[in-house]
Amino acid sequence: MGRKWNNIKEKKASKDASTSNIYNKFAREIYVVAKQGEPDPESNQALRVVLERAKTYNVPKAIIERAIEKAKGGAEENFDELRYEGFGPNGSMIIVDALTNNVNRTAPEVRTAFGKNGGNMGVSGSVAYMFESTAVFGIEGKTADEVLELLMEADIEVRDILEEEDSIIVYAEPDQFHAVQEAFKGEGITDFTVAELTMLAQNEVELEEDAQAQFEKLIDALEELEDVQQVYHNVDLK
Repeated sequence: MGRKWNNIKEKKASKDASTSNIYNKFAREIYVVAKQGEPDPESNQALRVVLERAKTYNVPKAIIERAIEKAKGGAEENFDELRYEGFGPNGSMIIVDALTNNVNRTAPEVRTAFGKNGGNMGVSGSVAYMFESTAVFGIEGKTADEVLELLMEADIEVRDILEEEDSIIVYAEPDQFHAVQEAFKGEGITDFTVAELTMLAQNEVELEEDAQAQFEKLIDALEELEDVQQVYHNVDLK
């Protein structure tokens, strides 16, 4: 499972290059999640997940607070959660999650991004079955054995623990996100290099240089769309 961490790193690097874009996406997601439940992360676990992820992307506190206050104020802006599935060059697989206040705008934009960059949209279920919802945490300053012992003492089962460069990466069941988070915080670990609920491919594929360049253009085009929140794929980006 180790190479899958590279996809998350690449996604973070890409989004870090466009801070206003990532801030806007987080503001929208925080507003939606806060409005769906309580606008308090202590009682709204979904909001806690989003805020923890926002922290790893260095989203300013002012943007987070403004989005939560907007939800508290009873704003009537409504968003639909949509998932699109499709294929890139050489049969690569892609999942696109969106939050939109205009469904009639979003679907054509996603379809156009696929079509102009060597891909095509598939039907619902054509790709998602090859991915698994996964909680992923990255920390520094511990060994894999120390992390395993820490989580075992907290009675938490994980899918995998790997050493990736300077980080220890923990893959766990999605319903264990908060348990893993609390176990780390109990040890004084509050800064994570990654803390996400994500979709990881069961198997990854490698693309030739030209196909990978085209694939990266497709991913960039999708991530630049205003309504797109997350893009997941099964390509091992080298």
